[in-house]
Amino acid sequence: MKSFFLTRRFFLVIVALLAGLVVAFFLPGWLAPVQLALGLLLVLTVLDAVLLYAPVREGAGGVFGRRVLGDKLANGSDNDIAIYLENHYRFPISTETIDEIPHQFQRRDVLFRAAIKPGETNIIRYQLRPTKRGEYEFGAVNVYVASPLGLVRRRFRFDDSRVVPVYPSFLQMRQYELLAIHNRLTEAGVKRIRRVGHSMEFEQIRPYVPGDDPRAINWKATARRATTPEAADALVVNHYQDERAQQVYCLIDKGRVMRMPFEGLSLLDYAINATLVVSNIALLKHDKAGLLTFSHQPGAIVPADRRSGQLRKLLEVLYRQKIKYLETDYERLYISVRTNIRQRSLLILFTNFETLYGMQRQLPYLRRMAKDHLLLVVFFENTELRTYLDGPADSTQDVYNQTVAEKFAQEKRQIVRELNRYGIHALLTAPQNLTVNTINKYLEFKARGLI
Repeated sequence: MKSFFLTRRFFLVIVALLAGLVVAFFLPGWLAPVQLALGLLLVLTVLDAVLLYAPVREGAGGVFGRRVLGDKLANGSDNDIAIYLENHYRFPISTETIDEIPHQFQRRDVLFRAAIKPGETNIIRYQLRPTKRGEYEFGAVNVYVASPLGLVRRRFRFDDSRVVPVYPSFLQMRQYELLAIHNRLTEAGVKRIRRVGHSMEFEQIRPYVPGDDPRAINWKATARRATTPEAADALVVNHYQDERAQQVYCLIDKGRVMRMPFEGLSLLDYAINATLVVSNIALLKHDKAGLLTFSHQPGAIVPADRRSGQLRKLLEVLYRQKIKYLETDYERLYISVRTNIRQRSLLILFTNFETLYGMQRQLPYLRRMAKDHLLLVVFFENTELRTYLDGPADSTQDVYNQTVAEKFAQEKRQIVRELNRYGIHALLTAPQNLTVNTINKYLEFKARGLI
């Protein structure tokens, strides 16, 4: 009986018949037709229940359903979910499907209606966007089935319970990976960086083609090859490749300054997603990718490497990172970097400075790290503040408020200038543009031969 439900149509007919009985109290001639209609309703209801509950064939129910999703979900990305429904009845059915999604989404609109012909399959597709890492528990897929009579619904339950972890956005990582493989990163906003000079890492000698740098012509190799009249004019050039096996470390601040949310994701999660993408791009460029997290105490450390399992190791470590609620200790960060990173490397520091004074307190440690490594400090622009500044000022109070807001925005830009003054590269970016802007900086450093 737990799977048996009466439909809205049934109750509407009951209400109409009750109204007919009230009318029949005053008009006795209506009583017989109303009683006949009531009896017909009961017969049709029983018939409808028999149609839905009668065995379809041995070992099969009237409807088969299943939920299809990956082994893990990507944080901050739209994850595709599909529900397959198969109609084993000999008549068309109408269905209402309610998917019991994890409570973290706080959604009550995951209800889908569909009409399925006999023997056919219907696919329901929708998307979920998690905003926190961790384990998400899916409940059952509830399918309420009605026959063409529409008086009774039978509930089927599938995929009773499943726990799915939410990892940093590997979907975003794969998107950039495919674009990088096909040299189409410009489609995602990554700029083409003009290469200054060329790398000194020799790769091969190849025939000259129009457009090659004449300075790269290898005259000695050309002379050795000119043994026949046909090859006398065949020039060859030296071909160089990017410097490889450079170390790229992402340093992630887990202190309280990274708690601020934008579009549902904390700054820490934006930094984690960007770290995964940048590390993958670095590995595709044949560099070594590493990770170091910190807060008021040292965090996780993954030594830079480019072996096949390095990306998986980074993904697992990033999945476990959590916000700390104390102030970040940059002195401990400097000691950790000096102890664990001995070779000159590119350090991409993800943090957030709200005031110039807050940055100046940490400046001595940043300058010490920049002395031994190429340091890029990445911090965040307050997009809500920018939206407020771009809005109209309708009153004197709005003018005062926008003036104060502009002071805070100006202070962020002053932080960039102050860091550049001490030879520290800085990147001020909106959270949603973090990944693209960080990749641009990394490729710029590669093109300029800074790492």
